[in-house]
Amino acid sequence: MRVLLRRGAFYLVTAWAALTLNFLLPRLMPGDPVAAMLNRFQGTLDPEAIFALRELFGQSDDNLWNQYVQYWQNLFTGNFGVSIGNYPVPAATIVGQGVWWTLGLIGLCTILSFVIGTVLGIYAGWKRGTWVDHLVPVTTFISSIPYFWLGLIAVYVFAINLHWFPLSGAYKPGIPIGFTWEFISSVLFYGILPATTIVVSSLGYWILSMRNMMVTTLSEDYVLVAEAKGLAKRRIMFTYAGRNAMLPSLASFALSLGFIVGGSIVTEVVFQYPGLGVVLFEAVRNQDYPVMQLVFLLITVTVLVANLIADSVYVLLDPRTRQEA
Repeated sequence: MRVLLRRGAFYLVTAWAALTLNFLLPRLMPGDPVAAMLNRFQGTLDPEAIFALRELFGQSDDNLWNQYVQYWQNLFTGNFGVSIGNYPVPAATIVGQGVWWTLGLIGLCTILSFVIGTVLGIYAGWKRGTWVDHLVPVTTFISSIPYFWLGLIAVYVFAINLHWFPLSGAYKPGIPIGFTWEFISSVLFYGILPATTIVVSSLGYWILSMRNMMVTTLSEDYVLVAEAKGLAKRRIMFTYAGRNAMLPSLASFALSLGFIVGGSIVTEVVFQYPGLGVVLFEAVRNQDYPVMQLVFLLITVTVLVANLIADSVYVLLDPRTRQEA
């Protein structure tokens, strides 16, 4: 319990530092988002209206400390400002429209690739030296191909040439959104190509890392004792060797979950998938600071929560970590 409390305090301090940096970055960036918005709409306003817009977008002329206090008050009250690029839509509405698409596609694919890669890595390490082990270099080579290249190749081959899958989008245009089989089946069909790309491109890393840890763990004394006792091979492979070999992968898995939003930018832009990656891309292009801040806030919270959960699971699975002074 002491270990978890200590790490929880560390993550609270880290969260404060990250959120403070999230407050400072937009104010250090060059450019004037309000002027850019007025130029985009070719509008001219009197000074009072411009001042009101700056206040609305958090770009007031107040001193930095007062802005910082107001920033924290807005965080605790759930006031994330108004989108500059989609005025007057709230930033939370813009981000909320994309978060479920990203979680549904990138999140599920990340979990799926971790589970499949971990199981295959355990089996490849257990069968080291066989044909199964020789598949590791192939999957590692595929994983070395950048996301966008693999995505562009998949679009060119399966969408443009073969016409097996749609070129872009998340569902068939014109279908009403709702919990109907027509909409759900369309979402699943449109997600096959980007989902396959994500899983295939990230599978090799999990297989390689798990295979190497599995080979190291198999030489440990407790595994040799389990084999000497005549325990079932499946039990030794998963309960004794696999469980302990998986521990280092948990931290990497937590980081991959935390960076789902950041890692989804290229994939979603290639497939024109309406997730947070596209939202963040458009926000940066339009200098939409409230939306950028909210997306960065989600990234920060997700990374910290995922790492805290991974640390907690690590402590539960490995009793040695509970003996910290």
